[in-house]
Amino acid sequence: MALSSLVSANSHTSFFCFLLLLCLSKGVPVYGEKKAHKTYHVVDVKTLDPKPYCIESTRDQSKRETLKVVHRHGPCSHLNEDQASTPTLIEIMSHDQSRVDSIQKRLRVNSDGNGLEGSKATLPTKSGRLIGTGNYIVTLGFGTPKKDLTLVFDTGSDITWIQCEPCVRCYPQQEPVFNPSTSQTYKNLTCNTPQCSQLRERGCSTDTNTCIYGVDYGDRSFTRGFFATDTLTLIPSDVFPNFFFGCGVNNQGLFNAAAGLLGLGRDPLSLVGQTASKYGNYFSYCLPTFSSSSGTLAFGKEGGPTNSASLNYTQLSTKSNGPSFYFIEVLAIKVGEQTLSISPSVFSSSGTIIDSGTVITRLQPEAYAALRTSFQQQMRNYALTQGPDPFDTCYDFSGHDTVVVPGINFVFGGNVEVPLDFSGIIYYPDPTSQTQGCLAFAGNGHASEVGIFGNQQQQTLDVVYDVDGGKLGFGTGGCS
Repeated sequence: MALSSLVSANSHTSFFCFLLLLCLSKGVPVYGEKKAHKTYHVVDVKTLDPKPYCIESTRDQSKRETLKVVHRHGPCSHLNEDQASTPTLIEIMSHDQSRVDSIQKRLRVNSDGNGLEGSKATLPTKSGRLIGTGNYIVTLGFGTPKKDLTLVFDTGSDITWIQCEPCVRCYPQQEPVFNPSTSQTYKNLTCNTPQCSQLRERGCSTDTNTCIYGVDYGDRSFTRGFFATDTLTLIPSDVFPNFFFGCGVNNQGLFNAAAGLLGLGRDPLSLVGQTASKYGNYFSYCLPTFSSSSGTLAFGKEGGPTNSASLNYTQLSTKSNGPSFYFIEVLAIKVGEQTLSISPSVFSSSGTIIDSGTVITRLQPEAYAALRTSFQQQMRNYALTQGPDPFDTCYDFSGHDTVVVPGINFVFGGNVEVPLDFSGIIYYPDPTSQTQGCLAFAGNGHASEVGIFGNQQQQTLDVVYDVDGGKLGFGTGGCS
């Protein structure tokens, strides 16, 4: 008897017994068990309804160099008080595609990125920079006395920036805009400082000899202002004087109430680079699911996952046209019990980065086609339905109390196998309803475009960046 017939049967007790027998006979773990490698996820659809309240992480965030991470549109976010400001799926996916296009363009063109020196508080307008629409936020302190500000954190960006008074143009944010005149430790940088010369896009106010920074994003969003230093407070015991950041007085974009952006790239001016003397270029995070939970962003080995023995490490690499990105090697993809027939050269020819700001993982066209075909073959019990762009493999789950979905595992360099959480396999276009679920991946337009391992697939994993050690660690069962 087909699963779809069993699901619609009147006897739920008999169906549960059948599923239990199926799991025991085929070695299929029930969703929620923390197995290293899941062949299938057996999911009660009713348990997937998003919770209207926040479920805090049980990790101790007070004794280690750890910040609380939340999805900025979920119930744990204080930026989500105005539900009307929550973007639609079309907006989220449009912004995500703009970010992906921006990354692809940046990696195609290796330009010097410098602005026009000697100009009077002006910067060149450049497209192709990373779009600032990341999904996860943290709160930290700027200035003396400290002002708490909530920032999007982004492994694909280097410069940390916040909105500052007096605003020439500022988008609406939840917290008061930072006023440099109220901080006892704020200082603008002059144009001849080494840090000013390191900026990819820079200018100089000839009247005051003040360094001007700028970041232009692929969707015409931008931030421009003074490059400055002030005291940064990550946690009460970890205070960094003379932290370099952008104090933006002319900002426009879809940053959705956040006060700015926290750059976690590999550049010396990123937060990772500036705190290396204390944290050793080492940080980690666990990204929570959208619906109702919180996660962590930690710095230094002491702040990392408590169960470090469960971590498996793959090698990090760099490329000259994208030195700030974290490149990883993909060897294979498994769907259920099947290892897809994809040549490793499909992945290696264009490379793959891991990115906290991209939502949906983008695969090389040949790799995505193989993934989609295998997934559809193993989901024959469910009716295919038309989904919103960019999803082309969606299913109608209406009438089903339970769904059985093949697990998806990525195999990275060193044969490190990482099983994805259910949330990294099925994406629900309407978070308030589980009647339609889509394969949570998309294909690139061309084989030469870099693959991107996005944040949807990273959810609930412990992800550890040992930059000095040149390796990236993965652990399952994070955020708890």
